[in-house]
Amino acid sequence: MEFLRNSSLLTLQILLLCVFVFVSNNGGVNASHKVYMHLQSTSSSNVKNVHRTGYHFQPPKNWINDPNGPMYYNGVYHLFYQYNPKGAVWGNIVWAHSVSTDLINWIPLEPAIYPSKVFDKFGTWSGSATILPGNKPIILYTGIVDANKTQVQNYAIPANLSDPYLRKWIKPDNNPLIVADMSINKTQFRDPTTAWMGRDGHWRILVGSVRNHRGKAILYRSKDFMKWTKAKHPLHTATKTGNWECPDFFPVSLKHTNGLDTSYNGEYIKHVLKVSLDVTRFEYYTVGAYDSKKDRYIPDNTSVDGWKGLRLDYGNYYASKSFYDPSKNRRIMLGWANESDTVDDDVRKGWAGVHPIPRKLWLDPSGKQLVQWPVEELQTLRKEKVQLSNHKLYKGEKIEVKGITVAQADVEVTFSFASLDKAEPFDPSWADLYAQDVCAIKGSTVQGGLGPFGLITLASKNLEEYTPVFFRVFKAQDKYKVLMCSDASRSTLKNETTMYKPSFAGYVDVDLADKKLSLRSLIDNSVVESFGAGGKTCITSRVYPTLAIFDKAHLFAFNNGTEAITIETLNAWSMADAKLH
Repeated sequence: MEFLRNSSLLTLQILLLCVFVFVSNNGGVNASHKVYMHLQSTSSSNVKNVHRTGYHFQPPKNWINDPNGPMYYNGVYHLFYQYNPKGAVWGNIVWAHSVSTDLINWIPLEPAIYPSKVFDKFGTWSGSATILPGNKPIILYTGIVDANKTQVQNYAIPANLSDPYLRKWIKPDNNPLIVADMSINKTQFRDPTTAWMGRDGHWRILVGSVRNHRGKAILYRSKDFMKWTKAKHPLHTATKTGNWECPDFFPVSLKHTNGLDTSYNGEYIKHVLKVSLDVTRFEYYTVGAYDSKKDRYIPDNTSVDGWKGLRLDYGNYYASKSFYDPSKNRRIMLGWANESDTVDDDVRKGWAGVHPIPRKLWLDPSGKQLVQWPVEELQTLRKEKVQLSNHKLYKGEKIEVKGITVAQADVEVTFSFASLDKAEPFDPSWADLYAQDVCAIKGSTVQGGLGPFGLITLASKNLEEYTPVFFRVFKAQDKYKVLMCSDASRSTLKNETTMYKPSFAGYVDVDLADKKLSLRSLIDNSVVESFGAGGKTCITSRVYPTLAIFDKAHLFAFNNGTEAITIETLNAWSMADAKLH
């Protein structure tokens, strides 16, 4: 994914949603992106530390976007990522490279891939890594061959397999491996997936594309990984979704939470197809069945393609890439959280973009959705701890969490309630709204029945600024609907019209029989990354407080519903800085 984040994302998304309604009979719309040619090489010589993260991955300065080609190889995790070495806005993109032994602390190396050949002279964009037989890693990536943004798929291999960090990569002269045929939009043809091997012994990959507003996961097969043939049919397509960026396709177990190698195709599995929708700038996925004989993917009837479908993260999270980690038998997902401030802000502060904490993911026992949780290694950064238990919050009450550095913290809390009787009725007119629209209507200050209750993060002392993360329970006909919000609308006193301060939200598919809801929030100066109900619903927000910074930040648990809420347990830790540079 090569594009620049539009600094006015809220305006863009509202516009896109309105346009989508207008042209829905014509198959959708294309996204709009702006490249700041006059800024892309502006030096970041004076990096501002306010709002920089302490333990979320980011380079010392400049622009970062998509994670690329993550893999575990000979005891080392490799992270490649789209990076501008010359400035804090998108441009001059190379594949930067960092390595780690724990997915939290990283050692930066020299860029692995950068424009240097005729087949990538105008750009080296996103891609994936595959470990070939004989323990040989190979990277597939999108190259740009001309000023018209013609996109081809290339490969790179390590120059020296005995180098434990694989510092140098070479791009053989038989590139490109894949060129778009006449049926493909050659300027919307990118982001090859990790390859998997079929039962016939042939490799397969997907490349994202679009035609007539129909998103496509174009399938290619190869016997030797060098000569690739396009399949007669895409693996999957969906109408009115726009361009599919950064596709990801992998198996998940119906029996356990362990990850599976991408080529696994045994019993008791489902497959997941994830795509990044260029139009909405959100990540969507479906759970379904993969017919390995016909090479077709069919989503389950509980999964919906497109804008109304399941999201990996209901907040500021895009261009994710997963990989199988054989050292701990898990599948790991990495993503990108872009800035929500202005381009001028990015230039002034000298940096833009962070990566959320790597997540282990698995299939929920219901088989309907994924569950995500921060990798266990993150706990090594926990320092001072405070605890609270069996504390009741009545309507309008809040309690401050003290004794830790709340601007850089890890907070886990379980809320319980005695009854569901006070759950508000779910307005039928909201059925066609997105969850974040309902959150904007029913915010943290709007008194409810069962909720809103949750955490108030990155708050100033008198709540001039705050970012609440909270639940609200509704009664909808014969079932309950749980809304989870991360509301940035009051996160900062800065009021530039081009800042993006949304009420992010998603619904949580959870059984309330035990009358409990859990929440974990990773707070990191300008990031609030939250996991509801053990990771069933995830929301990442980017916020820029002016008062609630460093030791001036405050953290509260609150209840603004008429039903009393009990904090059964609350554990909170100060978080040390990760070693990133």
